[in-house]
Amino acid sequence: MTGTLLISGGRIIDPGQKLDKTGSLLIAEGKISWLGDDTPPPADCDVLDARGLVVCPGFIDLHCHLRQPGFEEKETIASGSLAAARGGFTTICCMPNTRPPLDGQAGIDYVKSTAASEAVVRVLPIGCISKGRQGEGLAEMAEMAEAGAVAFSDDGSPVISSRLMLQTMEYSLAFGRPIIDHCEDTELAGGGQMNEGIIATRLGLAGVPAAAEENIVARDIGLAEFTGARLHIAHVSTRGSVEIIRRAREKGVRVTAEVTPHHLTLTEEEVIGYNTNAKVNPPLRTEKDIEALISGLREGVIDAIATDHAPHTENDKLCEFALAPFGISGFETALGSLMSLVHSGKLELNLLIARLTGGPAGVIGSKLGTLAIGAPADITILDPNREWVVDTAEFASKGRNTPLDGRELTGRVMATISGGRLVHQGKEMKVTAR
Repeated sequence: MTGTLLISGGRIIDPGQKLDKTGSLLIAEGKISWLGDDTPPPADCDVLDARGLVVCPGFIDLHCHLRQPGFEEKETIASGSLAAARGGFTTICCMPNTRPPLDGQAGIDYVKSTAASEAVVRVLPIGCISKGRQGEGLAEMAEMAEAGAVAFSDDGSPVISSRLMLQTMEYSLAFGRPIIDHCEDTELAGGGQMNEGIIATRLGLAGVPAAAEENIVARDIGLAEFTGARLHIAHVSTRGSVEIIRRAREKGVRVTAEVTPHHLTLTEEEVIGYNTNAKVNPPLRTEKDIEALISGLREGVIDAIATDHAPHTENDKLCEFALAPFGISGFETALGSLMSLVHSGKLELNLLIARLTGGPAGVIGSKLGTLAIGAPADITILDPNREWVVDTAEFASKGRNTPLDGRELTGRVMATISGGRLVHQGKEMKVTAR
């Protein structure tokens, strides 16, 4: 390849620039150098024909688990980043629940250096709130911020102590990073395995009530209002949480939120048959919850869609339901799942792209998620009408744990460009010399 690439004839959608038109764009030196619907400037370049396809900013994932260091049998930074590229993600933010946890500068430096040599997309580390993710004393947040942590979270575990969460928010004001909140009242959740309701009762499984999430959402929004800190609610799953966040935003509280593809498209019925691949935390909820989550996306109450990609080995999930770990491998099925909402008329394509690009970029204060001239050439090319069958045996991720295996989806990423490099190219996509 020449290092200069022309993406030709696609439908260019960039919600941040209110751009939706057929045209071409030119990539040079890793950046977007030209965009238009007329003849591109003369240049020796390779050409990627995007006619009939959508060209948009690369997707940004605020919430994923790359498992390295410590759990490399589940995923590595290399395998996870390749899976992300196949899903159209050019920037991914990895959670700190590794072994050891990312609770100091050394951990942040490790992720950054490993990603620099092994990842095919941009990897941004998230640091712990508490030392060792134990929920007791504060981690070295200032040194992690200086080292490049884009946010702080004990994700996978809630911050049980209200005092510690207050201290976290007060301290975060010094360096302006958001606190990403895993909202779970563990006393109410009580070791629950799925959503509390009729199906849980029928299956004889302990249920997790919606209030287990909503109690902590309300508590921490109150603390954010008091301190003025930036709070981001992870994996929102209930209609009650959406309403609490809506009211807080109306009052001017600095709160943002994300929702996962699985909470937008799958219900608690997936668990019937004791399907451990549908066991996730927070649990899959009800159709009424999904309706509220979609409304939250449409209204801007929920800023971003994030995968919460949580890969596990096959053996991890081949056990009794109560013993199986929580989590769904989500990078490679995200777009196909979400396009079902577009095809059913529940979401507009432009809005979906906005919640995968500019929305998450805004949460972490990034200038990514745009096709503006001079911006990094992070680009996703997708076919909204491409039909395909999920085959986990073909995943780049080590995690095959998804309830979608064998299902037909409509909408697929055809190519992904990260920093001007073609890091994923579907078989149908051909690059020719100009």
